[in-house]
Amino acid sequence: MVKFSKQFEGQLIPEWKEAFVDYWQLKKGLKKIQLSNNTNNISNNHQSISAPKSIISSLRNYSLYSNQHREHGPIQVHRKLASSTIRDDMYETELLEQFTETDATKEFFACLDQQLNKVNKFYRTKEEEFMERGDSLKKQMEILLELKSTFLEKQGKGVCSEDSKEDQSISCTFSNEEDSVRNRELKEEMHETRTDDKKEESFSDSHRVDEVGKSMQVKREDGKLRTNTGRIINCHGKNLRINIPSMTPSRTLSAITYLVPEDLLNQSSRKCGTEGGMIHVNKKRLHHAEKMIKGGFIELYKGLGYLKVYRNLNMLAFLKILKKFDKVTTKQILPIYLKVVESSYFNSSDKVMKLADEVEELFVKKFAEDNRRKAMKYLRPSQAKESHAVTFFIGLFTGCLLALLAGYVIMAHVTGLYRPQQHSIYMETAYPVLSMFSLMFLHFFLYGCNILAWRKTRINYSFIFELAPAKDLKYRDIFLICTMAMTTVVGVMLLHLILLTKGYSFAQVQYIPGLLLLAFLLILMCPFNIIYRSSRYRFLCVIKSIVLSPLYKVVMLDFFMADQLCSQVPMLRNLEYVTCYYITGSYKTQDYGYCMRTKHYRDLAYAVSFLPYYWRAMQCARRWLDEGERSHLVNLGKYVSAMLAAGVKVAYEKDGSVVWLCLVVIMSSAATMYQLYWDFVKDWGLLQINSKNPLLRNELMLHRKAIYYFSMGLNLILRLAWLQTVLHSSFENVDYRVTSLFLAALEVIRRGLWNFYRLENEHVNNAGKFRAVKTVPLPFHEVDEEE
Repeated sequence: MVKFSKQFEGQLIPEWKEAFVDYWQLKKGLKKIQLSNNTNNISNNHQSISAPKSIISSLRNYSLYSNQHREHGPIQVHRKLASSTIRDDMYETELLEQFTETDATKEFFACLDQQLNKVNKFYRTKEEEFMERGDSLKKQMEILLELKSTFLEKQGKGVCSEDSKEDQSISCTFSNEEDSVRNRELKEEMHETRTDDKKEESFSDSHRVDEVGKSMQVKREDGKLRTNTGRIINCHGKNLRINIPSMTPSRTLSAITYLVPEDLLNQSSRKCGTEGGMIHVNKKRLHHAEKMIKGGFIELYKGLGYLKVYRNLNMLAFLKILKKFDKVTTKQILPIYLKVVESSYFNSSDKVMKLADEVEELFVKKFAEDNRRKAMKYLRPSQAKESHAVTFFIGLFTGCLLALLAGYVIMAHVTGLYRPQQHSIYMETAYPVLSMFSLMFLHFFLYGCNILAWRKTRINYSFIFELAPAKDLKYRDIFLICTMAMTTVVGVMLLHLILLTKGYSFAQVQYIPGLLLLAFLLILMCPFNIIYRSSRYRFLCVIKSIVLSPLYKVVMLDFFMADQLCSQVPMLRNLEYVTCYYITGSYKTQDYGYCMRTKHYRDLAYAVSFLPYYWRAMQCARRWLDEGERSHLVNLGKYVSAMLAAGVKVAYEKDGSVVWLCLVVIMSSAATMYQLYWDFVKDWGLLQINSKNPLLRNELMLHRKAIYYFSMGLNLILRLAWLQTVLHSSFENVDYRVTSLFLAALEVIRRGLWNFYRLENEHVNNAGKFRAVKTVPLPFHEVDEEE
């Protein structure tokens, strides 16, 4: 039977852990009471023979307080009603009779009152927050329905021709406060909207809700340029600020064009006039607004569900701890204090229940066409059941992989492929394919280990990454993909090696590694609903956002994935070489040095080496423009230093002179110190001087502190892997490419270690602000005429 404390810890909302009843502290208080009672019983037994007066005095006291005990019981709970200064009711317990004799009992009830007051205060705060959000969403829904009805009326009157239904729109007037520079932007956006409506919308559904609220209006604030989506329109007598979705990079570029001095803006506004323009709220914009409001209702319903769990678990915790108290002290405290808990605000308020019913009814009616089952798929998404078949195939493919890998290593050792100056054709052509897949799926495997560790420590990675709970990959799925893919890769490479030993020439079998790479690319791009299509699609969208990182708003998943690419530079360079080798047709002539002699390839090698750092730096720049925090500029400097170190390293590999060697040492040392500081202090939140945990942060997810110190030391060692470039150490008679693969694998392992602590720090920040649900931006905002 599972103890309640374990059950309680497993069911509470991790981000709200500090707001729950501190059940463990109350249990410690009970242990103190138990120890105190045992000590008093022993001392009373020794004193009963020599102190008959104490018995008489105790009987006298009992007679004096017996009537009071019958009237009030062992305790009396006083309730201080809320006032103008104190918003919440406060509870304070008064101990009667023999309870006043023990300090442990006083401490226990003081702690119990404190926990009850804390729960009531947090519940009231969250309830008000969700009620306010619910009212805002209802108003947003009314505005949306009004605009849609107006749109349908104009559509019914046949204002537009039949062949241009997608361009039908409601014309709403800009308020006079908007300058005409924005009117020019308006025309561009109207043109873009008409163009976008003719295209397939397959990629639009994948963008995150946060990206829908991306900025398009440029304004000055605190001397810095900020972006905001506000557009004030007047429709049906209301002044509304509409947040126009910025879904395309072209709109971001149009916003950047307005990053000019204010005098130029004023001149252009004088030229164009200030009488205001027209904005067309067309069908596509209404669809985006409806999507935003729908997402807001889903998050609100999730938050209300969390609040129900919060109330039920806390009520159960109070019940359990009072039962334990009665068992330890043999007093009937449970019915007295539990009555107070039941009548307290967090248990008696029914606002959350009513609002949840209203949201559910509204969602079924407006977003699910009165289909309750369809609505529940959004409001209460069911988790995919874990199949035993997945576990079976993981074990099967793991065994096959180990057998094939052993065979490959033995055959490679017998044929002497990995020795220096031996069979260089194989090491130049086929080995990069194996190296590339090994690094990629090692990284993927470590990500599966990260997910397993996050689940064990109750880190809500799905919320942090904004993943759909029903569609995101579980750690079992990741292990299955890794074992199955690497079994295929090693099996094909073993077949390739066997054919070479059978007497086939390189020209006859050299197409096999290329076909293997092509097969994996086709699976990744496959549009059919097979092999985790939703995850593959999400991965491609994230890669697209990274490549165009300055043009898209940066979310957690984007810069997390970009950081992974920074550790996969060797894999990207192998991919570059293999692509060049097969596209240029060098595999037919066995001229594996052709790409190395080509100037364009050498220039591209520089680009591939620092492109991941460049993308990450651009993400930092975009976040600084959106959020205005200087820490993003400091982070940008870290990636610029890494970019310079990577470029110098590539130049040293080409030249090999002492000058470039000195530059490698200087730049790599500076970049390493920069990165170590950022890893420990910013990303991991460690090395805090005033923390209660020496050199760590106050809140730790792992119970053993030694793990953090070990991880910091290991991260320091793995960060110094670049010294191999200077030392040129080798493993006996092993080819340098094998050594490079080993060092690249160490960097991937370091990144896997970094991933866990990075998300742990993010989780601690969310828990510090009690963020358990997303705050979805809303499309409409009613403003006053003065605004």
